[in-house]
Amino acid sequence: MPAKATPKKNLSAMKRARQSVKRNIRNRSRLSSVKTILKKLDSSLSSDNRDETGKILIQAIKALNQAASKGVMHKNTAARNISRITKRVNAFLKAGAA
Repeated sequence: MPAKATPKKNLSAMKRARQSVKRNIRNRSRLSSVKTILKKLDSSLSSDNRDETGKILIQAIKALNQAASKGVMHKNTAARNISRITKRVNAFLKAGAA
């Protein structure tokens, strides 16, 4: 972690520093929940549970879209991740049907 910054001198800078800390905590929490859902999707793909995989895919898409709309991640990053996981799940479901 980087070293702590020197204390701010004026009131607006102190307020911005407080807001930054709050925002950082909130954003890390959102990003962590997205990563957790993606890990859950990976494990359901490896466990061959088709119903669960479809439900988790919907949750993952929703979480990624929320993260993008809140500014936690860039909208193109979210779109790229959604595209990749959707392709993986569709290939998984197609392989199971064949």
